[in-house]
Amino acid sequence: MVIFFGGAYASTGSVTFSKDEDVKVAYDSKTLEQGMGVSSVVPVYVNEIPDVDTTFSSPEQPGEINPGKLSTDEEIANNSMIANAIMTFGEYFLAYKLALNKTPLAKIIIMDRSLSTDRSILLYETRKTDFWDVKCSLKGYQLNETERSIDQFDLAIARHVFSVSSNLPPARANYLRYAIIHLLKYEKALAAGTIASKLEIIDEKRIRRVERALNGLLDKGIVIEADGLYSLDPKYVYSWELIKQTTLALGDNLFFKTASGAEAARSMKIMKSGKEHWLTTLDISFLTLFTMQMLMEECWKQPIMLVGITKDTTARDFKRQLVPIMKSQGMLNSQVNLKALQDLPNTDRMILQSASIFNTDEITPPWSLIEYDSAFRSMLPDGQGRQGFISGAIRNKISLERTFLKTYIQLSVAKSDPLLRSNVLLIDRLTYPEFDLTSQSTVNFVNELGDGTREPVDVLLFGDKNVPNRLQNLVISMLVAMAPMNIPEAFGHNKPLFIADKVAKWNYGQFKRVVDTTATWILNNHKLRKFVFYMSTFRERRNQIEQTRRESI
Repeated sequence: MVIFFGGAYASTGSVTFSKDEDVKVAYDSKTLEQGMGVSSVVPVYVNEIPDVDTTFSSPEQPGEINPGKLSTDEEIANNSMIANAIMTFGEYFLAYKLALNKTPLAKIIIMDRSLSTDRSILLYETRKTDFWDVKCSLKGYQLNETERSIDQFDLAIARHVFSVSSNLPPARANYLRYAIIHLLKYEKALAAGTIASKLEIIDEKRIRRVERALNGLLDKGIVIEADGLYSLDPKYVYSWELIKQTTLALGDNLFFKTASGAEAARSMKIMKSGKEHWLTTLDISFLTLFTMQMLMEECWKQPIMLVGITKDTTARDFKRQLVPIMKSQGMLNSQVNLKALQDLPNTDRMILQSASIFNTDEITPPWSLIEYDSAFRSMLPDGQGRQGFISGAIRNKISLERTFLKTYIQLSVAKSDPLLRSNVLLIDRLTYPEFDLTSQSTVNFVNELGDGTREPVDVLLFGDKNVPNRLQNLVISMLVAMAPMNIPEAFGHNKPLFIADKVAKWNYGQFKRVVDTTATWILNNHKLRKFVFYMSTFRERRNQIEQTRRESI
């Protein structure tokens, strides 16, 4: 048996902003006693791990184990992603719970993660519909007798962010059908032409794409048609509400349910059709994605500032996407040798860190780059060099725009040595339409599809330091105030995240002691001596004998 542990922990405090004074930060002193954290312990037999962890499944046959990953019991346990999946889910679930809590009301949530990268990864992990039939226990799950069971279309719809104020999802590419679903959720019955008009589509080719999307939704039963008018099937009108209720219930069961004895092992199991089913890592990815989008909704509603900080990152979108696109569109005044830039073997973080060290007179921390849309990571300059055109990086697909804004920052420099500077950090935050969606910060591009259809891609880009960006000023001022100078191992990082990390390590240490003590008790229980001897692996038996021999010498 393998005991998987996943947890997420928070440090709390208050931030005071003033026009006349620097930002002041106060930290709650009793973080451990306040219990701002969630955790879950999941025991799984080694032979069941491939059933729970979908990374062991064959890509072609989801029901079979990938023959290329066959390994020993120890390797299966060590390479499993179960604990990591629980931990990621726990972090977003804790953040969502903090956002829901009204006493006290959280106004700022800082996470030790890249928000835009996490969402891209979760979308990638949940993309294969073939796996949904075999490895997704959420499909067909019924929360209670009053609710219907979840089907594949509920899962597909819930994977996409809906926001009226940000105009998400956009009416382009693969997002078009979900833009139609979102429109029909609030508009009862519309003709195809009216749907196109409300989505601000007037081009003939794009109108035909609307008609094809409607026919596809009609064939799947998501949309119904009567007398030339299209409407959303009533059961999908509340699809997102059903998904949210299910996610909250399963999260509470995994992290908050108090159980003892055999019941503790069922926290990651659900009852479906009268049988117990494991929640697989695919299910956990779905739940994490849904929780993340529930958190985004709550942060837009309150509003709450949601910021992600990444210490060590291999991101290269600044040098590979942003700079080449800005140069091709005439947005850069300086001369940039793109070939020399691309030939640099370093990541964005290392390039910027080196630039800071080699230009100490011109660059003094704290500093930050302009903020740019996370969608730039999936964009490339137009292959034909046309002004105003861009292409998708992979199969001409561009990720969701106007959702997250990214930048790089460097917060601290030693007073005694100007070369001693903190690491460059990647920051991404949630966009807020009332502040970020302005004519000065929006850049309009065109993406040409394979059939010649030209679709608008409106991304956020604060083109230079003269473009007003009040939220970035607020975030950077806050992060500078949270960068400790008196803690060497956290120099130039973030003190709240540093405290939370210490709390997490303490809790993990306590959990490890319990597991190690239990293992020792089992191994030394005289009633289980024969069972332990004959059922242990060859390596375990050999290690025990070798240890006994060393002790006797």
